[in-house]
Amino acid sequence: MNYAKIKECDVANGPGVRVSLFVSGCNHRCKGCFNQVAWDFNYGKEFTQETIDTIIKDLDKDYIEGLTLLGGEPLEKANQKGLVDLVKQVREKLPNKSIWCYTGFDFEKDVMGKMYQTWEETKELISDIDVIVDGKFELEKKNPSLKFRGSENQRLIDVKKSIANNKIIWADIEDVEMQKAN
Repeated sequence: MNYAKIKECDVANGPGVRVSLFVSGCNHRCKGCFNQVAWDFNYGKEFTQETIDTIIKDLDKDYIEGLTLLGGEPLEKANQKGLVDLVKQVREKLPNKSIWCYTGFDFEKDVMGKMYQTWEETKELISDIDVIVDGKFELEKKNPSLKFRGSENQRLIDVKKSIANNKIIWADIEDVEMQKAN
C-alpha cells in the first residue's frame, strides 16, 4: 500500500484536531474529487511500520482528538490490508483516540453487504473504526455548509451502534464532542 500524505494537524476531516492519513488508490474517480492525484495506487510513498510509528507519535498529543483515514479510498481491498495494522496499533497504544474513515463505498450495500462478509481484513478494520463517512462525493450534491461531508448523499455513521443494531445509526457528532469534553 502507498499513501499520498499525512496531515499532522487536520481540522476539516472529523471533530477536533486530527491526524489524517490520505491513502493512495481509488477506483471511484468521483467527478470534482479534491484529491485526484491519490487515485493512482502507485502514487506517493510506501506505507511501512515506520509510517505507523510516525502516525502514532503524531497522535500521542493531548490536543489530538483522533485519526482520520481517507484518500484515495481506504476501503479498497489493497488498502485495507495495510490499514489493519495501523488501526490495531492505534487502538492498543492510544485507545481513547477516535478513528474516522471516509469511503466512497455504501456502508450497507458494499461494506457490510459484501466486504464484511467476504474479506477478513474488513471485519478487523471495521471493528476498530468509530465513524464512517460513506458515499461517493457527488458534485451535483456538493454542499459546503455540511459538517464533515462534501455532498448531501454522504452520511456520518456510528459504526459500532450500526453493527449492533443491524441498521444505520447516524453518528451524533455534537454528543461525541460533549462526551470527550467531560
